[in-house]
Amino acid sequence: MFDKPQKSYTDLLGKTNRIVEGTTIEGTIVSQADFRLDGHLKGNFTSSGRLVIGPAGSVTGDVICKTADIEGKFNGKIDVTDILNVRSKASIKGEAVVGKLSVEPGADFSASCVMRNAGKNQ
Repeated sequence: MFDKPQKSYTDLLGKTNRIVEGTTIEGTIVSQADFRLDGHLKGNFTSSGRLVIGPAGSVTGDVICKTADIEGKFNGKIDVTDILNVRSKASIKGEAVVGKLSVEPGADFSASCVMRNAGKNQ
């Protein structure tokens, strides 16, 4: 009577996974859903959704995702198919391959950056 039906995998897309402050993960994370990281990741991250690195969060490794908002620290190679938003308190070092780039004043963006040609239809 009060049993809720199990949600399908596709219903879970759009939900956000979260790693909280004070947590450190070493390894690889693969997620189809959006992800918020307020802890630390030493390794690689792949998602077909959005990655948010909070002000206390950090990533050392390679990232592949659709969109990214970075407020914390990133060191490595990031490949964002849509837009990379670098917030004013962020620190980015390494390489970036992006569709679009937005950098707020005050951000430390010490990375090489390659933008995909949005005008080409492939």
